[in-house]
Amino acid sequence: MINVNETLLSETAKYEDRDSAYIKEGVEAGYIVIPKNKNREVSKPCAIGRGLTVKVNANIGLSTECSTISDEMKKMEVAVSAGADAVMDLSTGEKLEELRLKILAECPVPVGTVPVYELACIKDKNFLSMKENDFVEVIRKQAEEGVDFFTIHSGITMDVMSIVERDQRIMNIVSRGGALLGSWMVKNHRENPFFSRFDDILEICKEHDVTLSLGDSLRPGTIFDATDRLQIEELLILGDLQKRALAKGVQVMIEGPGHVPLDQIEANVKLQKSVCNGAPFYVLGPLVTDAAPGYDHITGAIGGAIAAWHGADFLCYVTPAEHIRLPDAEDVHRGVIASKIAAHAADIVKKIPAALKTDRDISEARAKRDWKKQFALSIDPGTAARMRKQAEPLERDVCTMCSEYCSIKVTEESLKAASRTGKT
Repeated sequence: MINVNETLLSETAKYEDRDSAYIKEGVEAGYIVIPKNKNREVSKPCAIGRGLTVKVNANIGLSTECSTISDEMKKMEVAVSAGADAVMDLSTGEKLEELRLKILAECPVPVGTVPVYELACIKDKNFLSMKENDFVEVIRKQAEEGVDFFTIHSGITMDVMSIVERDQRIMNIVSRGGALLGSWMVKNHRENPFFSRFDDILEICKEHDVTLSLGDSLRPGTIFDATDRLQIEELLILGDLQKRALAKGVQVMIEGPGHVPLDQIEANVKLQKSVCNGAPFYVLGPLVTDAAPGYDHITGAIGGAIAAWHGADFLCYVTPAEHIRLPDAEDVHRGVIASKIAAHAADIVKKIPAALKTDRDISEARAKRDWKKQFALSIDPGTAARMRKQAEPLERDVCTMCSEYCSIKVTEESLKAASRTGKT
C-alpha cells in the first residue's frame, strides 16, 4: 500500500479540479504519483496522472564543457518562473553533486535526477569497472539527499541487448543512461544492476518516498524507428516492473518515446497505458519530425499536445537547442512555454474547468480590447506585454495589425450606431 501524507494530498488537490480523496485513490491504485521525498520540503508539489492537469518538466544540468553552477541555477529559476512543474538535473562533470545539493536546497518544485550519470562522472574511476552494488548505493545516496524522483533504466536487459546487437535501427540507443548501462553490460557480461537489484532499489525508494520514473533506454531517436520491436520489448518489461513497484508501495511512472510520427502517437499512449496498468506516462516531446533542428520546441509541443490529448500525463520539455547544443536560459524559457501551451491545449480537450475558464476569460478580454487582462491570464505574460509595448501603448484601443479596421471594433461600433437609430 502507498501511504500519502494528508497535508501533501491537500496541497496538491488545491491546484487541481479534483478533491484530495480522488488523488489519494489514484496514488494507491498507481495511476497518479506525487513526487516528494520525505527528506525535502517542496513549496509547489504536484500530482501527475489520470484526470489531472498535464504537467511539464524542464531539464537542466552541467555540461563537462560549457556551463557553470550559476548558469544552471539561473536556468532553474527561469524554468520555474515560466511554469515548469518539476525540474530534472541531468548534470555531468565533476561538480554535479555540488549543483544537485544547491538545486535541492533552493528549487520550489519536485526535483528529479538520473543517478547513473553520477557514477559515470566519478573522478579517477572507470564506469565500466563499477560493481553491481555501486549502482544501488548511488540510488541510496541521492535518496538520502532528498531527490524526489529518479529516472532509472531498468528495462534494458541482457535479453534486450541481444536484440540491440542485431537490430537494424537507424539510430541505436539514443538514451544517454541507456547507452551507459548497455556498454557496462556488454563489457562485464552481466545483467543490468537496475534490473537485477530492482527489489533493493524499491526498498530505498519506499524508505525515502522517492518516485521511480522508469526510463525508456530504447526510445526511438528518429521517426523511422518509432514503435519498433526494441521499444515494445522494453515497454513490456517496464509494465512488469511497474507492478512490482506498486506491490512494494513505491510510486512509479513510465517514460515514453522521443520521436514519433503524428499517426502513431495515439497508439503509443494507449499501448503504454494498457501494458503499464494505467501508470502515469512521461513523454519526451514526442517530436513529430526530424527535419526541424532549431525548432524542436515546436515539433515537441505538437507531439506533446497530441500525446496529452490521448492520455499522456507529464511532458518533458524540448528546447530549440535539442540535438544542437546545451540550452541557454532563453532556450529553457522557450521550451517550457512551448510545452505549457501543449499541456494547456490538452487540458481544454480533457474539459479541465480551470483551463476552459482561462480561455473564456481571455476571449472576453480580447473582445473588449482589454490588453492588460489578456496578458495577465496568458501562459507567457511577459512576452505578450513586451511585444505590445514595442508597438504601441497598452491603453490604445486597437493594435497595429488592423488599426481602425479592427473587425471587433468595426462590428461593435456599427451595432451601437444601429441601436441608436433603431435599425439593425
